[in-house]
Amino acid sequence: MQAREAAERLGITQRMLRHYEKVGLMDVRRSENGYRLYTEADLRRAGRIHDFIATGFSTREIRTMAACLSDEGAGPCAGGIEKLMEKLGHIDRLRADLEDRREAVLDRLATLRRALSQRASSG
Repeated sequence: MQAREAAERLGITQRMLRHYEKVGLMDVRRSENGYRLYTEADLRRAGRIHDFIATGFSTREIRTMAACLSDEGAGPCAGGIEKLMEKLGHIDRLRADLEDRREAVLDRLATLRRALSQRASSG
């Protein structure tokens, strides 16, 4: 099938499909006139790539997990658990950092409110 139909079936844009190919995540066959032709296996691979991106993986990170993208690697794949655990650790660190920033903003907000309240009561 051609790119438009493939993108529609996957719920993504044709541009995303081209990007997956450009960054080396997919190798799509071409017709004689140069149109990309997607097989069912290509759709499954693109779906897996999309799922990894949705869970926070970059295309560079996904390339290191190429064995997890093919139909042969659709189940448990070499390094898959390790990579997912690394991603989870990264997300946890980001989450803790965001929580620290949130607390800092709340502290500054409380300080400003106290200062404004004191100014209003002394004025």
